[in-house]
Amino acid sequence: MGDDSEWMKLPIDQKCEHKLWKARLNGYEEALKLFQKIDDEKSPEWSKYLGLIKKFVTDSNAVAQLKGLEAALAYVENAHVAGKTTGEVASGVVNKVFNQPKARAKELGLDICLMYIEIEKGEAVQEELLKGLDNKNPKIIVACIETLRKALSEFGSKIISLKPIIKVLPKLFESREKAVRDEAKLLAVEIYRWIRDALRPPLQNINSVQLKELEEEWVKVSSAAPKQTRFLRSQQELKAKFEQQQAVGGDADGGGDDEEEAVPQVDAYELLEAVEILSKLPKDFYEKIEAKKWQERKEALEAVELLVKNPKLESGDYADLVKVLKKVVGKDTNVMLVALAAKCLAGLASGLRKKFGQYAGHVVPTILEKFKEKKPQVVQALQEAIDAIFLTTTLQNISEDVLAVMDNKNPTIKQQTSLFIARSFRHCTPSTLPKSLLKPFCAALLKHINDSAPEVRDAGFEALGTALKVAGEKAVNPFLADVDKLKLDRIKECAEKVELVYGKKTGGAAEKKEGKPVPGKMPALSGTGGDKETKDAATKPGPLKKAPAVKSGGPPKKGKPAAAAGMGGAGAKGKKGPETKEIFESELSIEVCEEKAAAVLPASCIQQLDSGNWKERLACMEEFQKAVELMERSEMPCQALVRMLAKKPGWKETNFQVMQMKLHIVALIAQKGNFSKTSAQVVLDGLVDKVGDVKCGSNAKEAMTAIAEACQLPWTAEQVVAMAFSQKNPKNQSETLNWLSNAIKEFGFSGLNVKAFISNVKTALAATNPAVRTSAITLLGVMYLYVGPPLRMFFEDEKPALLSQIDAEFEKMQGQTAPAPTRGISRHSAAGGDDGEEEEQEDVGNDVVDLLPRTDIGDKITAELVSKIGDKNWKIRKEGLDEVTSIINDAKFIQPNIGELPAALKSRLNDSNKILVQQTLSILQQLATAMGPNIKQHVKNLGIPVITVLGDSKNNVRAAALATVNTWAEQTGMKEWLEGEDLSEELKKENPFLRQELLGWLAEKLPTLRSVPSDLLLCVPHLYSCLEDRNGDVRKKAQDALPFFMMHLGFEKMAKATSKLKPTSKDQVLAMLEKAKANMPAKPAPPAKASSRVVGGAAPAKFQPASAVAEDLGSNTMESKPDPKKAKAGGSSSKAKGVQGKKVLSKPNLKEDDDKSGPIFIIVPNGKEQRMKDEKGLKVLKWNFTTPRDEYIEQLKTQMSSCVAKWLQDEMFHADFQHHNKALAVMIEHLESEKDGVISCLDLILKWLTLRFFDTNTSVLMKTLEYLKLLFSLLSQEEYHLTENEASSFIPYLILKVGEPKDVIRKDVRAILNRMCLIYPASKMFTFIMEGTKSKNSKQRAECLEELGCLVESYGMNVCQPTPGKALKEMATHIGDRDNTVRNAALNTIVTVYNVHGDQVFKLIGNLSEKDMSMLEERIKRSAKRPSAAPVRQAEEKPQRTQNISANASMLRKGPAEDMSSKLKIMYRTYRIQNRNMGSHSETTHTVPREFQLDLDEIENDNGTVRCEMPALVQHKLDDIFEPVLIPEPKIRAVSPHFDDMHSNTASTINFVISQVASGDINTSIQALAQIDEVLRQEDKAEAMSGHIDQFLIATFMQLRLIYNTHMADEKLDKDEIVKLYSCIIGSMISLFQIESLAREASTGVLKDLMHGLITLMLDSRVEDLEEGEQVIRSVNLLVVKVLEKSDQTNILSALLVLLQDSLLATASSPKFSELVMKCLWRMVRLLPETINSINLDRILLDIHIFMKVFPKEKLKQCKSEFPIRTLKTLLHTLCKLKGPKILDHLTMIDNKNESELEAHLCRVMKHSMDQTGSKADKDTEKGASRIEEKASKAKVNDILAEIFKKIGSKENTKEGLAELYEYKKKYSDADIEPFLKNSSQFFQSYVERGLRLIETEREGKGRIAASTGISPQMEGTCVPASTHTVSSSIGNTNGEEVGPSVYLERLKILRQRCGLDNAKEDRPPLTSLLSKPAVPTVASSTDMLHSKLSQLRESREQYQHLDLDSNQTHSSGIGTTLASPSSAAANIDDLKKRLERIKSSRK
Repeated sequence: MGDDSEWMKLPIDQKCEHKLWKARLNGYEEALKLFQKIDDEKSPEWSKYLGLIKKFVTDSNAVAQLKGLEAALAYVENAHVAGKTTGEVASGVVNKVFNQPKARAKELGLDICLMYIEIEKGEAVQEELLKGLDNKNPKIIVACIETLRKALSEFGSKIISLKPIIKVLPKLFESREKAVRDEAKLLAVEIYRWIRDALRPPLQNINSVQLKELEEEWVKVSSAAPKQTRFLRSQQELKAKFEQQQAVGGDADGGGDDEEEAVPQVDAYELLEAVEILSKLPKDFYEKIEAKKWQERKEALEAVELLVKNPKLESGDYADLVKVLKKVVGKDTNVMLVALAAKCLAGLASGLRKKFGQYAGHVVPTILEKFKEKKPQVVQALQEAIDAIFLTTTLQNISEDVLAVMDNKNPTIKQQTSLFIARSFRHCTPSTLPKSLLKPFCAALLKHINDSAPEVRDAGFEALGTALKVAGEKAVNPFLADVDKLKLDRIKECAEKVELVYGKKTGGAAEKKEGKPVPGKMPALSGTGGDKETKDAATKPGPLKKAPAVKSGGPPKKGKPAAAAGMGGAGAKGKKGPETKEIFESELSIEVCEEKAAAVLPASCIQQLDSGNWKERLACMEEFQKAVELMERSEMPCQALVRMLAKKPGWKETNFQVMQMKLHIVALIAQKGNFSKTSAQVVLDGLVDKVGDVKCGSNAKEAMTAIAEACQLPWTAEQVVAMAFSQKNPKNQSETLNWLSNAIKEFGFSGLNVKAFISNVKTALAATNPAVRTSAITLLGVMYLYVGPPLRMFFEDEKPALLSQIDAEFEKMQGQTAPAPTRGISRHSAAGGDDGEEEEQEDVGNDVVDLLPRTDIGDKITAELVSKIGDKNWKIRKEGLDEVTSIINDAKFIQPNIGELPAALKSRLNDSNKILVQQTLSILQQLATAMGPNIKQHVKNLGIPVITVLGDSKNNVRAAALATVNTWAEQTGMKEWLEGEDLSEELKKENPFLRQELLGWLAEKLPTLRSVPSDLLLCVPHLYSCLEDRNGDVRKKAQDALPFFMMHLGFEKMAKATSKLKPTSKDQVLAMLEKAKANMPAKPAPPAKASSRVVGGAAPAKFQPASAVAEDLGSNTMESKPDPKKAKAGGSSSKAKGVQGKKVLSKPNLKEDDDKSGPIFIIVPNGKEQRMKDEKGLKVLKWNFTTPRDEYIEQLKTQMSSCVAKWLQDEMFHADFQHHNKALAVMIEHLESEKDGVISCLDLILKWLTLRFFDTNTSVLMKTLEYLKLLFSLLSQEEYHLTENEASSFIPYLILKVGEPKDVIRKDVRAILNRMCLIYPASKMFTFIMEGTKSKNSKQRAECLEELGCLVESYGMNVCQPTPGKALKEMATHIGDRDNTVRNAALNTIVTVYNVHGDQVFKLIGNLSEKDMSMLEERIKRSAKRPSAAPVRQAEEKPQRTQNISANASMLRKGPAEDMSSKLKIMYRTYRIQNRNMGSHSETTHTVPREFQLDLDEIENDNGTVRCEMPALVQHKLDDIFEPVLIPEPKIRAVSPHFDDMHSNTASTINFVISQVASGDINTSIQALAQIDEVLRQEDKAEAMSGHIDQFLIATFMQLRLIYNTHMADEKLDKDEIVKLYSCIIGSMISLFQIESLAREASTGVLKDLMHGLITLMLDSRVEDLEEGEQVIRSVNLLVVKVLEKSDQTNILSALLVLLQDSLLATASSPKFSELVMKCLWRMVRLLPETINSINLDRILLDIHIFMKVFPKEKLKQCKSEFPIRTLKTLLHTLCKLKGPKILDHLTMIDNKNESELEAHLCRVMKHSMDQTGSKADKDTEKGASRIEEKASKAKVNDILAEIFKKIGSKENTKEGLAELYEYKKKYSDADIEPFLKNSSQFFQSYVERGLRLIETEREGKGRIAASTGISPQMEGTCVPASTHTVSSSIGNTNGEEVGPSVYLERLKILRQRCGLDNAKEDRPPLTSLLSKPAVPTVASSTDMLHSKLSQLRESREQYQHLDLDSNQTHSSGIGTTLASPSSAAANIDDLKKRLERIKSSRK
């Protein structure tokens, strides 16, 4: 026992795990006691045992196990957490307890399972038990079956789901173990108790003996409905009820009704497994079914018949199968096959159920037509088929097809259709058989009951009887008004015989109707119907007068709104109340009338009626009137009286007084008597005749109004208008129409037959009399108030003049609302019918659409068209779709019969060619508009496939699909979409695009609906899976949609649906549900109507829950209790609000205004400081996240609650973005007035704004940015400085937005960043922006880099953090970025730094890869070497630009150009080097699209005076300076037009047109090209294009690129359009390149890009496939030749060399491309002999040098083809041949020539070509010696030295020789000149030495002078700065120091180079030696050229100087010259500088 004591001391939970069984047993006992003791189900004690319970159950020791089971049972019963153990414990019970021999163990196991079910874990338990059924041990199987049976009998079929159990039953019946079979039998009997016969089909295949036994058992089952006897924890109230019943009286039926509902009716169909049959169809089925032999067709059909016998079929695409079956039914000659096919269709329909609905529309017409067959078996098969099909769809959807067949001539068809309608009606309820459906059906059936064939009549009676039974007399009677008594009785007789499908309730109600007289008149056929009836009983005249009294108690209006909720007008409309008891008098003979009249009128009166004396007649009338006034309603013989009035002279009365009187009496009779339509017929004709009478007209109108009130306006109006137009008097016609206009306003529009009026109105509009036309138009105006825009559709084909008058009238009416009707509200009831009427008005619009004349396009949808649409070739498919479009366009409005079109279009929705998909979508949109509401029937077969398209990966396709779905939904309403499983099937697909679009759509539509089909519940599981989707957007959309699902389904249903989720998911989803519950909107109220409705803002009946309907059955006082369930409508009535449980939608206005008056920000002293402390001390979350989680939002909310007005906070944290917009608007409004408040809450405001950056809604984002701009402007005015906390929680999120795809937003964010530098140090901003460059978003990286450049430029190098070196290294890493824009931005930024910081940049950057470094060097060379402004810039500058564009009205004229050019600018992003230095002037030459810089500058310096002054000032100087100089011709011509026109319209127009060339819209581009072409073709106008050539070419190759990348790939685009665009581009370019002067303006870079574009086009294989493709390519060929011949030869040669270099470097480039470039080069080589003199050889040789540097010979030889090396050799050889030795003089632009392969190559070529000795002697002697020196290679040393000494020896050239010798020695310090000197005399030797020394001292002195003039003394023996770097840096540093003219001279040189002017006059002046290293021509970029007039000035200035210098050649070197240049030049430069300063300062 020693060890016993050990475990005795252990705590209980450890004992339970002990290895000794005794210890465990003891532990279990203790645990059992403990579990029974703990009261709190949530006690922490429970959790200790969570992991042990499974061990309790599965203990290996039988004795311990029993105790363990008891303890486990207690645990499950009492512990809150027990649910978590369900799976493992249930599995333990099944596997380790059910196999125990002890019965007690089994019992406990069973109890544990049931207890788990009780704590809501039924599904998990059931799953384990079903797994147990697969166990090998029969004991376990038996126990599992027993447990299932027990569970079912206690909990019922609602909780235990039967489907999976029934699925395994047949297998259990086959078991070898008898025990299992017996237990299975008991289970089957138990299941039968719950679902009755639904169990038969699944068990039909078991052993017949067993089945027989089962049948016997089933018979014994009691027929009482089973009841649930054990309840879940959540069903406690049910439990209480149940126990109470048990106590009262056993199983009393007290709550019978409730209980019955508790047992769901199980549909056998649900329990079956779906079978997939499509794949099982015979392979040759489709061939066989078309076969000639009927036997083969029969075989095919029999195969299908066998398959469709499966009671439940898997859904799939049955379209083809249905199509062939339909064909057999419709066309097959063999009736046996027709019957067979019909059977197959019936099988399909019953197997697919709702899923067959989409095919129903196709098949119904065919089947109905086929009823012409007489054979009974065919008819029967067709009946079965059509009945089965009816169940898959709704009457609404097939009504069109059915009605179409009703007029068929064949009586059998008529009969069968009527019978079908009768059978269909039986399946309907009053709600599914609304008035809108009844009306057309009754009309058609009424024809049938008058048919000549008896069988048709009988069928018609049956159908009408059924309708009467279903919808109730009240709904149907109005349509039976004209039926005589006999027939009416027959219909009623039929009605009594009808048995309805939805049996008991409806039938019972109908019987009650017979029994109880008045109150019983209100059978509540459904919530809606019932309510309406109640109300209408109040409006009925006559004997029902007392009804309202019964119901008084509450205000009579309580029940009113119920009417408004009618299902599309079910039940009678308010006004029609009286009509139901309409008095139909038969016509009385004149004798009877006289008799009756005599009884009530004085005798004298009757005698004088036709007296000849008018006075007597008048007296008679007076008596008549008195008599009428005194009569009682009941005894007034109306018809007799009016017939008396009509007696001779009747309406021909000539005396107007008598006539007036007579008319007044008619009115009186109509008002006071029971006036029937028969009486009205007697008088109306006369009234119409008098309506136009000047004196009697008003009385006639009064009488007509009175009659209208008695007989309803619709009937009266129709009669009156018809009469007016049957006679000729125009006055009567116009007055009748006027009367009608007023009458409509007084009576309202309900019930009017629009169609009848419209034909009369059309007649009136065509009348010759203008008064009639005017009246007609006025009437239309009034109708427009009620009908709305659809009214115009009827008059589309009127003459334009008339149409415009009609439109003007409609325009007047727009915005007005129809007046509330004042008459016709049946005057017998106070409750008034206006309600019903409003209701009706809702429908009027739709009715009108129904009246439109619709074309039947069915016959145009031919088989040929359908096959076209399905063709293999996309072009033919497109043709087919185009045809459809035109068919629909022509028809305008179409009937719903569109034949095979739906299937054809459906297959196009998944076309591989996206263009066709989009075209199909637009056709579907058209279709919806054209077909109107009838499109409903196509929702399933066409609408749902459109939803599938929402999953497309292309954004534009999705957008089109969404637009289509919305267009459809407008026509169909949402019910059709939500019914059935289709939508949930779509949502099930795991396509993120589909899911987010579909959920977004539902979130938009659901809130607007007042009720939804129950099928919406099917979407919920998929909604939950979307909540956990991988894709963030899907999750967000799902969360957004959640509250709207809940709004319709309720929290409970939604929560219950989570039970199937995994536990982790479930908790998350439940949390989201809780959150959504808080945001759940109330259901939309019924549309609020006129003010009369306010008081009773109670809810429509539709909201009434079922229980309320049950109460209504017995309760007549329903209206007097304000039923709380009804008060859902969020009206503004306080009463409704009091009762209402949900949130009210709109707050009462008064309160709102009070709230909003105070300040919006409340200043809390030290609030901000405290918040910062909290954040530092980590008391709250630090504001740092990738996406804002809920806890952040909650935290911000709580922080804000103390300092932000409550109502504003509600707006700020509302779920709907529109409220955020409101909040921002309020904040903007209060910004100025509450500065201190804003500053005190600034940290919170900024945090809230960061949340807005994560919204997807652009409008909110724009508004946020607008607010931020204003906010930061305010803060900088207040000189506020952001705290670190504010900055760090805001700036990073702002920087995220810099990467937005939308340009506007990026601009705004950049503007805000600029403004922030005024309130936060730029150096700190720098680090944040630097972080931004690490983003994954390439746009963000690029923009951040640009922004860094701006910061450095504005604030100098000090902003770079942590050190300039680190910062630059970081920036430089982006030069190698994969994104082109980022690379460019990085290069530009470093160039900017370089401009500020000079050469040191390279040191700071450190090591870069060779490729990156070369890109950078290239870019620095290209960056225009202009002095950068001192690094000070107002930070305001950029924002200012954006504001001024909009603000500056005077610039409006340039508006469009500005706008378009900015688009072009964006497109041209990669080509630009940003010229950011706005502070200094920007310089322009003519070759750049001027809008890019100039206009912006102008806008920026929006300062009138400067703008006006500058051009004038400069213009003047320009001429001055131009005069003395002969500037080369092309230059003047190129420049002047540009600058003279700068402010004229031509230039800006051209800019505008050019910018449109690059438009993404093909037509815009074509038009622009056409305009340009026109200008180019007229010689006098072509000049205007000068200065715009580059810009035009850029736009053109942008367009070429756009076509290549976008349009050609876009399958939707018509390729003819593209060809058209190509031909326009090529045409206008050819025109351009024929004008040589313009062609020469194209710069190298642009030509390079152009050639690239053209060659790419020539190689584009897609173009060849186009029809005109060949032609396009031929014209491109022609164009290329033109470009090569006509452009500036230097530029084009240079461009081709660079292009070749690029294409050889690019790995992606095709060899074909390089080959074509080389072909172009060969052509250029052929042209060289003519062009050599116009070519700038230096530039070409530099390009070749660079080419050879990139491709040394070795590398070229490795190329796949030998062409490149041959091309190069040919080019050089030709140049050498043409130039001879002089070619070596043209290497001036190459830096270190001795390293250049080129020189060696040239020398070799020269050697070959001529004998050497003579060749060098005839060099240009005036070339600087240094040149020659440099060109020498060591091999020729002797020659060169000999040459030099020869020069020194000659008198003229001695100085030059010495200089050359000095150069030579300096360069080759080891060169030996001894041999040359020792042959000469001593004197000569010392002369040479002295000369060299002199030169040396002179040179050193020069260096110093140069330094003082701002040129750094880096001399390589030449006399000018050696590197451009130094120039730009030194110039950059000369703030106000002297700048030597040589600098300008150098720039002039570059400019001339750039502009394609040769620097040589005939002989090159020696000054060229000044330019040691001009810029490499800009090749890669077409835009970075120098800008502005100043540079023009300078150039001319410098050319002038240039000439001056030419005369000064006597100086020893160039620099000397420059220094000695005349004072005038210096003065001029000073002058220039002063003016430059002036302009600068004026700009600042």
